[in-house]
Amino acid sequence: MGNFKELFKDFCGWALIGLGILGLFLPILQGILMILAGIAILERNKEKKTLDKIKKYLKRKLKK
Repeated sequence: MGNFKELFKDFCGWALIGLGILGLFLPILQGILMILAGIAILERNKEKKTLDKIKKYLKRKLKK
């Protein structure tokens, strides 16, 4: 179930970036706002993955 959540967040982030790029050319959509929201979602997801990797690394090093 956790993997589905990560995939969903990645999909939403990239979808917002794609819509944001379209919004740069279409007057109806707010392009910059959607791009920033997509980047924020993707960064938050990456940040959590990076912190998990650091925690695992430190646990392995401290056990030795």
